[in-house]
Amino acid sequence: MDFVDTAWGDLLPFVAIGFVAQLVDGALGMAFGAIATTLLVGFMGIAPAQASYRVHIIKCFTTAVSGASHAMSGNIDKRLFLKVALPGVLGGVIGAYGLTQIDGDAVKPFVLAYLGLLGVILILKGIHGQFRQRTPKAVVPLGFSGGILDAIGGGGWGPVVSSGLMLQGTEPRKVVGSVNSAEFFVAVAISGAFVSQLGIEELAGAPLGLLIGGVLAAPLGAIVAKRLPAPVMLVLVGSVLSATTTYWLFTSVL
Repeated sequence: MDFVDTAWGDLLPFVAIGFVAQLVDGALGMAFGAIATTLLVGFMGIAPAQASYRVHIIKCFTTAVSGASHAMSGNIDKRLFLKVALPGVLGGVIGAYGLTQIDGDAVKPFVLAYLGLLGVILILKGIHGQFRQRTPKAVVPLGFSGGILDAIGGGGWGPVVSSGLMLQGTEPRKVVGSVNSAEFFVAVAISGAFVSQLGIEELAGAPLGLLIGGVLAAPLGAIVAKRLPAPVMLVLVGSVLSATTTYWLFTSVL
């Protein structure tokens, strides 16, 4: 990586974006990939496969710090972690290889419509205080599909897995901690698959700024997740999910 020629003043907006995105991601279990990928594709003009690759390289670092922070805060359920991590890795590798060979845009609007509906349901549950803690049943399929969609879109892991588990009644802070920690292994697996397909890319410029901001914010997200009440987390997660999916659907239609 060429750090010498990097204009550090130009990195500050990306550091701020990375900080905010990871703070939201660490607290609510989603948003870093969606925000970073949107920035790289929509504003930097980077091809989706290249943007997804760079975002996952960044997430190898941010999720490592985030996972360690959640572990120290007691936000991780070990059984839940294993149930989402293993199928997530498998799905991520499959999605990474598929992304370099086929266009995943055809299925994206349907996935986004599904996630948008989940967002509305979570908001309503949080507002009406309808959260009841239960043991989730559909965990492995969520991990597998989340891994595939994360590789294809650069930000599907958190929205799919976190919202799906919360909808089934899993304790929100345990969901966020377990899903964020598992994301490290998913990101490493996806990045490894991308390297074999696309080669090594430099992280100078915008990706470096996102990396710095994300690493700085990662420990704070775990603290926020531990302190937020479950109904409040449902409303916040639903709001973030609805906002991001609405944006992606709008841009997909246009």
